[in-house]
Amino acid sequence: MQDTFFFQAMIYLAGAVIMVPIAKRLGLGSVLGYLIAGVVIGPAFLQLVGTESHDIMHFAEFGVVMMLFVIGLELEPSRLWRMRKRIAGMGGLQVLGTTLIVSIIAMILGLDWKTSLVLGMIISMSSTAIVMQTLVEKGWMKTVAGRSSFAVLLFQDIAIIPMLALFPLLANPELKAVSTTIVSKTFMDNFPQWIQAILTLSSILIVVLTGKYLLRPIFNMMARTKMNEMFTATALLLIVGIAVLMTSVGLSPALGAFLAGVLLANSEYRHQLEIAIDPFKGLLLGLFFISVGSSIDFELLLSNPMLILSLVIGLMAIKIFVLYILGKSFKVGYSQNFIFSFGLSQVGEFAFVLLSFSFQENILSKEITDLMMAVTAISMAFTPLLMMFNEKVLLTSKCSMAPDDDRDENDVEEEHNSVIIAGYGHFGNTIGRFLRANNVSTTVLDNNSDNVNTLRKLGFKVYYGDATRHDLLEIAGAKEAQIVVIAIGDRDERMLMIEMVKKHFPHLYILVRSENRDDAYDQMNAGIMHIYRETLDTSLRVGIDVLKLLGHDNYEATKSAQTFFHHDEKTLKYLASMKNDDNYIEAVREKIEELEQLIIADKEVIAIENGENNAVA
Repeated sequence: MQDTFFFQAMIYLAGAVIMVPIAKRLGLGSVLGYLIAGVVIGPAFLQLVGTESHDIMHFAEFGVVMMLFVIGLELEPSRLWRMRKRIAGMGGLQVLGTTLIVSIIAMILGLDWKTSLVLGMIISMSSTAIVMQTLVEKGWMKTVAGRSSFAVLLFQDIAIIPMLALFPLLANPELKAVSTTIVSKTFMDNFPQWIQAILTLSSILIVVLTGKYLLRPIFNMMARTKMNEMFTATALLLIVGIAVLMTSVGLSPALGAFLAGVLLANSEYRHQLEIAIDPFKGLLLGLFFISVGSSIDFELLLSNPMLILSLVIGLMAIKIFVLYILGKSFKVGYSQNFIFSFGLSQVGEFAFVLLSFSFQENILSKEITDLMMAVTAISMAFTPLLMMFNEKVLLTSKCSMAPDDDRDENDVEEEHNSVIIAGYGHFGNTIGRFLRANNVSTTVLDNNSDNVNTLRKLGFKVYYGDATRHDLLEIAGAKEAQIVVIAIGDRDERMLMIEMVKKHFPHLYILVRSENRDDAYDQMNAGIMHIYRETLDTSLRVGIDVLKLLGHDNYEATKSAQTFFHHDEKTLKYLASMKNDDNYIEAVREKIEELEQLIIADKEVIAIENGENNAVA
């Protein structure tokens, strides 16, 4: 029974469901909760999962691919270009510095230069999954530490390509691989080097051209179906297809997914894509962390505890040193530099791939490969603890309280508009154009793909998505916004969004479109005070023109309309409370008579004023 798929799935899900909330409650973070769950259900303790955890880990690495795609969606190409110095500078120097120091130390310890160089390059990698998940969870992604960490991780993903090309040249003929490994040969190996280069460049070009010219029409077609599952299926197909293409030519699937995300960063479907991918990304990342925890070889650890722990501490200390020096060189502030250097100090998940590839290519012996596999897994498990120590101890101590200069001329913070408009039909469009004319930037959401496409051609920044979903509204910046204008055409959807905003974003001022009095009653009874009936103003304008055509004085007609408007708004709340009351009709009649009396009184005042003016004349 333990070998069945459903049993294994139940164990992994149960481990996550039990341990992650406990870890969060204790302030340990979700990543450490997943890792502990993996250790508990793994071979070292309950033995509910076994050697298949390595295979699951490489399947779960698809979560990293999805995460890079979502990160790419947040980075417009122009912003990525502005980060080029940080990516090439910090990222390049980190890989080079770590590789150099580790290689020198390895040679001092007696290893040959080829083995030392390979180990240095492998150890220079950090864990994209753990670092990015921790930064997002703690809200540090938009800080200097977050942007610097992302830049280094992106360069590391790029650096994997030349590393895989260089490693076979460092093979040791005295070693002979005695087992199959998780890294398999691709069909590219059957071609000469120059054809492989052409195929590699062609694959990147395919991703770029697809992202630039094909994806928007495809997502537009899926959006028109009004079926969320088809939109999600299309997004998953895109990422899986990129992963297959990149893997087949020996490139990083995460890098390909990131590139596709960047090309869609300006797309109107950006927010909806994030929503579609997020559940799968979260589950697969959690599965990856559990697999890391269950793959820790405690037998090897217990047989050589001092050696392994010394290697883990030593390697992490080297990386912290290199990263901290880099942070100071790039003028990263004190506390931000601690977050940056401690966060990237582990050996990353791609080290598993590079170690297996090195063993297969006769570069590293089985003993060194197994030892470094254990060191990698333990360093990843140590990272959440190290980050917690940094946050709870170092960042609260006096030495880390020096002021930080978090500004960077090459970085531009993401736009956080104070106004969100949900629904951009004739009603929302007028509001948006008026605010734009007054230099007020807005974030606009609309679930009509044709409307979105037309408006974007006219120069409006409109995003496709269902604004009644709180996760989409959060991505659109609802936590930082001040006002949300609900201009959705469907009455039921407006009421759904009112309840959702009140529950998840109570700080927002809610201004709501209303079709008629009945609609306004429901909204007012839901606690909304800023209600705008779309027919009221227009109807009164028609009434004014009718009076003027009948010979009424312009001032009298306008004054009468103002009295009507103020009285109608004033009585709306009273009538809303009596909507289902037996005396509702009688109350309406009373208010109509009251309004007629007010207008008659206004006319008498105007007549007296006109008489006095004539007498003076």
